[in-house]
Amino acid sequence: MENSRMIAYNALYDIEVRGKYSNIALGNTLKDSGLSDADRGLVTEIVYGVIENRYFLEYVIRGFSSIKLSKISPSVKLILKMGIYQIIMLDGVKDFAAVNESVELCKRISKKSSGFVNAILRNVVRSKESIKPPLKEEGIVEYYSIKYSYEPWIIEKWLKRYGEDFVEALLEANAQRPEIYVRTNTLKTSREDLIAELIKMGIECSQCDIVPEAIRINGMKSIEGNELFRKGYFFIQDISSMLIGHVASPDKGMKVLDVCSAPGGKATHIATLMENTGEVIARDLHRHKLRLIKDNAKRLGLTNIKAQLMDALFLDEDSMGSFDIVLADVPCSGFGIIRRKPEIKYKQKKDLECLPQLQRAILENASRYVKKGGLLIYSTCTIEDEENIEIIRAFIEESKEFKLEAIEGIDVDEKSQKSGYLQTFPNTHGMDGFFIAKLRKVR
Repeated sequence: MENSRMIAYNALYDIEVRGKYSNIALGNTLKDSGLSDADRGLVTEIVYGVIENRYFLEYVIRGFSSIKLSKISPSVKLILKMGIYQIIMLDGVKDFAAVNESVELCKRISKKSSGFVNAILRNVVRSKESIKPPLKEEGIVEYYSIKYSYEPWIIEKWLKRYGEDFVEALLEANAQRPEIYVRTNTLKTSREDLIAELIKMGIECSQCDIVPEAIRINGMKSIEGNELFRKGYFFIQDISSMLIGHVASPDKGMKVLDVCSAPGGKATHIATLMENTGEVIARDLHRHKLRLIKDNAKRLGLTNIKAQLMDALFLDEDSMGSFDIVLADVPCSGFGIIRRKPEIKYKQKKDLECLPQLQRAILENASRYVKKGGLLIYSTCTIEDEENIEIIRAFIEESKEFKLEAIEGIDVDEKSQKSGYLQTFPNTHGMDGFFIAKLRKVR
């Protein structure tokens, strides 16, 4: 069995070198590791700690290395970042253990570099109390970019849009570990009964008043291994994502379409709110993701969901004007869920420039499927106006068939809800950053 730091290294290599998503890479690496709960926790802490602090850790390496960062191999650079994170930021790990384990790991990966790693880390230990980010006075963008590890263009853009006080609060909120929420499957149990059962299992939990099905949990070691999860009593979902079902507020017997559905959280919520009546068509572009939708629907006991393979950019003539509610939860930059996927902080500006065009195209197609008098729900997990409210305003201006409708039944941001949309932020709402717009087809 590999030790915990080797497993952490393998996950980080998949994320930082091979470009895999952190949650997927970590989950796959831990799946058959055989580690104890404590060691699994250490692996998770190191993996997310290194990703979240990538630029700060590289800044430290540059300060102690005579070799340029670009000349250090990805493997050795990764081992250094793991060691520095443990020395500077991880309580509970002794400095000598962090150094020794990193050197031993380097001997297995790149033996000739072990002396270099040993020297760097020992110097970091001796100087760790004086290691700080650059001074703000020397450049505010560089200061925040290194302190919180973001691409500079993101910091610069947010400072112009929101101002420094808001941005600093946002960066601080994004640096915190997100709370875990589950959605009660009200077809099988009540929130009160589920909380009682979870407490019996020794799991800390409490209800969340924003969403009637939401439960905040803490201390569940393996969610997928939990008996109540396997029985379909709950679904893992953030509050912001749960809001969408209540914005849609479907009636029993309705016909609903989710054009970008996998893994099916929003579709299964809507299907549950409809009390397993009517029909929810859950579409996705990728065949393997349809299995996630089907598996989740089966576990939750939902029989009113039908998964379909379809590209949301393809206009389905057979679906025109057929649905009471259409949900377009479109691909986006993901800047609202950085707490959950910290690698999003390192996205390049050029890689996101085509997103508004893609989002608008999906929205246009989705709008064609709505019956007159029906609802179109547009949502993203980002905080970028050009992917959110600007898309909606341009769409309304050109289509003339849809109008924003006040969002009722939830209490998050009264002013914007009256205008028919909702933007949440981690620092002001205590949940993922989400945008939701509610549009009624009026002609």
